[in-house]
Amino acid sequence: MLMWNPWHGCHKISEGCRHCYVYREDAAFGAAVPSSEVRRTASFNLPARRDRRKNWKYPSGTEFALCFTSDLLIEEADGWRDEIWEMIRLRSDCRFFFFTKRIERLAACLPPDWGDGYANVAIGCTVENQLRADRRMPIFLSLPIKHRLVIVAPMLGQVDLSSYLDPDLIEEVSVGGESGKYARPLQFEWVLDLHRQCVGAGVPFSFHQTGSYLVKNGRQYHIPREHQHSQARKAGLNTSQR
Repeated sequence: MLMWNPWHGCHKISEGCRHCYVYREDAAFGAAVPSSEVRRTASFNLPARRDRRKNWKYPSGTEFALCFTSDLLIEEADGWRDEIWEMIRLRSDCRFFFFTKRIERLAACLPPDWGDGYANVAIGCTVENQLRADRRMPIFLSLPIKHRLVIVAPMLGQVDLSSYLDPDLIEEVSVGGESGKYARPLQFEWVLDLHRQCVGAGVPFSFHQTGSYLVKNGRQYHIPREHQHSQARKAGLNTSQR
């Protein structure tokens, strides 16, 4: 999946934002602009770029991960977002995915021709704990979206999604721990419990990342960044085909 970050920078709005990787990486690279300042990037028109022969630089079937160093629905980008929808319409031969902690803003940010959703757009709603799940999931399930994913990351506590797990509405629940030096530990029992909920409801499940600290059977493990995805896969919990 190709990263497309048309703007960079975000401001923290909930518990999952405490150790945001955007802030961490900006600090590590000595960014001159504060991470909380939202600004357009040189990649703004990435999917619409053409080569010297006027062919698309990124071919049909390319999958774009959108706004992973910000939030597509952030208020500061309200004046730019229409151009993003235009490029997504233009590249109907490609797929686009974004996740958001601002799902309550989606209805006001959709383009006029959205209808019941663009077929080439998947939207993930982040629910890092039970409080955010209960606030965001009813809104998320009420909106017109063709491809709907739930992102439980960073998972900060046991989360009961059983009342929201409609397999006709949700294509996947994806779980991950928090990374970085100050990451909050992920209890493996939380992951197993959510896996049981998803299997029981017939909703595909993905354990995509352990995070830096995983607690299993009372023992805490420190897992280096480069092994966090592979160690999650080794748990053998994934039922998703994505």
